[in-house]
Amino acid sequence: MWRDPTMTFTEHLEELRWGLIKSFAAVVLAFFSCFFFSDRIVAFMIAPLKRGLQPGESLIGTGVTEAFFFEMKVALVAGVFLASPVIFYQIWRFIAPGLNESEKKLVIPFVLFTSFFFIAGAYFCYWGVLPVAFQYFIEQYRSLDVSPEIRIGEYFTFFSRMVLAFGITFELPLFTLFLVRLGIWDYRFMWRTFRYAIIVIFIVAAILTPGPDIASQLLLAGPLTILYLLSIGVAYVWRKAE
Repeated sequence: MWRDPTMTFTEHLEELRWGLIKSFAAVVLAFFSCFFFSDRIVAFMIAPLKRGLQPGESLIGTGVTEAFFFEMKVALVAGVFLASPVIFYQIWRFIAPGLNESEKKLVIPFVLFTSFFFIAGAYFCYWGVLPVAFQYFIEQYRSLDVSPEIRIGEYFTFFSRMVLAFGITFELPLFTLFLVRLGIWDYRFMWRTFRYAIIVIFIVAAILTPGPDIASQLLLAGPLTILYLLSIGVAYVWRKAE
């Protein structure tokens, strides 16, 4: 049952406060649950790196508390991800009274497709990009006859930003469809501005990737270019179907 759309401003603030409290409680509960299984989550996270390491090589810690705080950060990120359905539900409950019936019907497909593309991007990064990237970076050490010693904190930053970057960029076809639906873009405009889009793509890749090296930027810019071309196709099919 949706809230009364004639609620006062104070009542809206009270509803928002309880939504934030419930979301925070869900994150805290999920955090402690994930912290209990943090060793398994960490093993899952470092698996792409271990494929490129030789026997005897491993991640290192350089501080007394680094391992503890590393597990805390891993549990927090995993906890937010685990609690995201509750968070999204609270957001939905807050904005639902301002939507009409046709808009409400679009929310569930939108959430499902948004989640699908984000997970697809994260999955592609984890299984397709990170093993290749780590293998390349580790080989750079070996070409200099240097043994790689990677700090767990630095690895967490690199891993998190790469997975998040790919998850976000895989939303491009959905974002394009939204702009086409509003009449802001069309496939002709996207094709005419393709050269400029490539420049923007590399700028975005440089911002989102954690390192200054060109290799990690190319690993993101390549799939993003393919997604842009796919988005042109999506815009074309949508326009022809109307």
